[in-house]
Amino acid sequence: MNTPQADVTAPGEARTRVAEVSKIARERARAGWSRTRASALPALIMTVGAVLAYLIAHYALGHVGPIFAATSALIALGFGRDLTVRKVLEVSVGCTLGIVLGDLMVTFFGGGIWQAGVVLMASLLLARFLDRGVIFATQLGIQALFVVLLPAPIGGPFTRSLDAVVGGLVSLLMAALLPRDPRVQPRQDLERLVEAFSEMLRECAEALTESDSTRAWHALVRGRGSQSLVDTIRATLKTSSEVVTIAPAYRRFRGEIEDFARGVEYLDLALRNGRVVARRLTSTINNAALSEHAAESIAELLSDIAESLDFVAAGLSTRDREERRVSLRSARLMLEEIASRAHPKKLHVERLEGEALVILLRPMIVDLLEATGYDHDDAVALLPDL
Repeated sequence: MNTPQADVTAPGEARTRVAEVSKIARERARAGWSRTRASALPALIMTVGAVLAYLIAHYALGHVGPIFAATSALIALGFGRDLTVRKVLEVSVGCTLGIVLGDLMVTFFGGGIWQAGVVLMASLLLARFLDRGVIFATQLGIQALFVVLLPAPIGGPFTRSLDAVVGGLVSLLMAALLPRDPRVQPRQDLERLVEAFSEMLRECAEALTESDSTRAWHALVRGRGSQSLVDTIRATLKTSSEVVTIAPAYRRFRGEIEDFARGVEYLDLALRNGRVVARRLTSTINNAALSEHAAESIAELLSDIAESLDFVAAGLSTRDREERRVSLRSARLMLEEIASRAHPKKLHVERLEGEALVILLRPMIVDLLEATGYDHDDAVALLPDL
């Protein structure tokens, strides 16, 4: 008769599962705490705006329970990353029109289920016309729905429309006087872009060292995927430019945002050239066009370029002006030294296909030098003559 064997692995597996669950919980807690810290100031602005709109409608206009003033201000201010006067105006107008639609429906057709359906459909379509956000459309539809389904206020049906106007005006005032720092989001976006760019270059270097063309192809795919980050930065910088133009508190940062935008354009060009290098690298490895010494030299050059990117990013986006200046100087010195090595002979390249790879590296180095403030001709002059 066989006796069942004790499951000696069960305790170990249980501990492993507990450790994994604990790790996931810690990661989520850190992410949640990070979001909370980043949202503290926007939450304060939203709270002040909603309460202020309610108080104005209640005490200045004499409206009883002007909840739509508070909700209109809350929706307009929101947690969106592109909070500007233009955006707040757009959302405020949309929110007010949704409530006006509800008031019109109640005034001419009364309240009821079919009236609620009609005004909900119209409000949702209006919201999609004004803004692509799904949450915005839902909130606008709910407000219009409430107008039709709830009893008419003491002051008459269009009292709620006036409350919505008050909420919109308060949110516009808050957006103009207390906008979010226009430099925060571009910095975060730039960090993600530089990280993706650096990882692509380091993966190219590892592909050369290991003679692995598949890895070079993966680097190319990574580089292509990072183009969306460039598009995101451009959209963010457009919003930041609006803020520094309109908001008095941040007008002094206009030059900083302009320098940032200029640097990002050259980073975009460098990234595009980096993708060309990664594509060429696949063919170079497959054809064994580089000696072991040449592959190591070019891999070291790529790793050094990846390291210089950290200084380029810090020079463009660090909060302290002196620290930005020091970082840009460090980036220039590193890139000047890298540029001086960008020659086939100095990299021990002998075959034509290897020389073509080095020649493709040179424009990327020039783009990065221009991102640090170099003029094009001065940057090109740092490269060894071919």
